[in-house]
Amino acid sequence: MAFDLTEKRYIKETGLEARISRIVEPVANGLGYSLVRVKITQENGCTLQIMAEDANGRFNITDCENLSKDLSPVLDVEDPIEREYHLEVSSPGIDRALVRRRDYERFLGHEAKIELMDMVNGRKRFRGGITAVDADGVTITLPDAPGGTDPNHKLAFSTIGEAKLVMTDKLMDMARAEQELHPIDDDETETVEYADADNDDDMSEESK
Repeated sequence: MAFDLTEKRYIKETGLEARISRIVEPVANGLGYSLVRVKITQENGCTLQIMAEDANGRFNITDCENLSKDLSPVLDVEDPIEREYHLEVSSPGIDRALVRRRDYERFLGHEAKIELMDMVNGRKRFRGGITAVDADGVTITLPDAPGGTDPNHKLAFSTIGEAKLVMTDKLMDMARAEQELHPIDDDETETVEYADADNDDDMSEESK
């Protein structure tokens, strides 16, 4: 299947985060990247976190710098946050957010934590193995389901508010194997942070 930069994301975002996503995504797509998620935190006063990836699900320091440089002037013009903030551009990381159908397909057999936007049959949070994926949703198999109950839960993508991988030995082994195939230089990191979103000259790099 061809890599679709604009494949629909399934993630709950605040009104401001959703607005920023609409600003960020065309810029990322123009560079050949796919937006993973946008999140605003209170870290360092206010931090705007932007995660993106290339067609192979990777995002190195050069990619971070390229997106940061193209994105900063656009954010300056749009000015979506009415206060000083830190802009942090990074890769999704190992225990990454799962936001598209292709993410669930890629990590079939791995463990995930999923939180729904609303209660479904009295339950909102699920943690278990990704055992099936289709056009409509993902099946999570709970390892601790009570006896006599079905451990398999089909969750529609449209109901998912947030999902991410659980750090396991299996996931670490997969990450190490990918690292061997696509090594990153020791002096490269995965996060670029602008200490002042209005001053591109004040840039520092930090590991994620």
